[in-house]
Amino acid sequence: MIPPPVPDVHAEMARRAHRGAALVLRGVGLNLALAVVKVAAGIFGHTYALIADAVESLADVFSSIMVWLGIKWAAEPPDDDHPYGHGKAEGLASLVVAVFLFGAAIWIAVHAVREIRTPHHVPAAWTLLVLAGIVLAKWAFSRRLHLAGEEAGSPALQAEAWHHVSDALTSGAAFVGISIAVIGGPEFAEADDWAALAACAVVGCNGFLIGRRSVGEMMDLAVAPEWETAVREVVVAVPGVRGVEKCRMRKSGLSHLVDIHVEVDGDLTVRAGHDIAGAVKQALLLADLRVTDVLVHIEPA
Repeated sequence: MIPPPVPDVHAEMARRAHRGAALVLRGVGLNLALAVVKVAAGIFGHTYALIADAVESLADVFSSIMVWLGIKWAAEPPDDDHPYGHGKAEGLASLVVAVFLFGAAIWIAVHAVREIRTPHHVPAAWTLLVLAGIVLAKWAFSRRLHLAGEEAGSPALQAEAWHHVSDALTSGAAFVGISIAVIGGPEFAEADDWAALAACAVVGCNGFLIGRRSVGEMMDLAVAPEWETAVREVVVAVPGVRGVEKCRMRKSGLSHLVDIHVEVDGDLTVRAGHDIAGAVKQALLLADLRVTDVLVHIEPA
């Protein structure tokens, strides 16, 4: 009996990556448009929080482009120099986002402190409408990116989603601060700067979490237990397999790489054991587990 052809898992991974990359480019366009709105509103509305937010949006454009490049690179199939593929590029892209989040937090904090110490006008009330629109746009887009990242298993897309969430949070903090300044009058004119300063802690925390996850993936951190359980369930259902002695999985960008020790009848011929190993590999590639490479070792039961 001729086994069914092994699916082109790398082509499917590339399709998922391209969909994610297209979303990242839309985010670049969104950041550019919002940066223009923030600068104009910040200048004419006398609020430094919006100007700082605009500068961060411009910096986000560069980090988003890095994420886009990372996703495109990670989708490249294995070659002679990278036999396990280019998935680690996604982890590098996520790390770039983490560094930018840290940088943005420090930059906003320094300038917010400077503005707190410098007397300035009470922000215009209409800037609250601008901020409300920015928060809604950023939150909606971050949710879309997050869902796409979960569907594709992309750490870079999920990091980019958190980046947009951070933007929404800083804008939300500015909304609270400006509201206090507008209601309280000149005595509370610097409230938006205090709000921007408070938001830095959230941005820095997100940067730490994203950076830790990115470093963990590049260091081949073990995948979540449910993934290994799913792999074992697929393998033990293959005819001829008596059990799974050892299973190791690691994540590489959008995909998983599996090393597995399979127990079979010790009296089988080498050819029969080889056929079972091939069936195990094929079963894992056919399963919806984002597996792109499998190394099977046969153990006598």
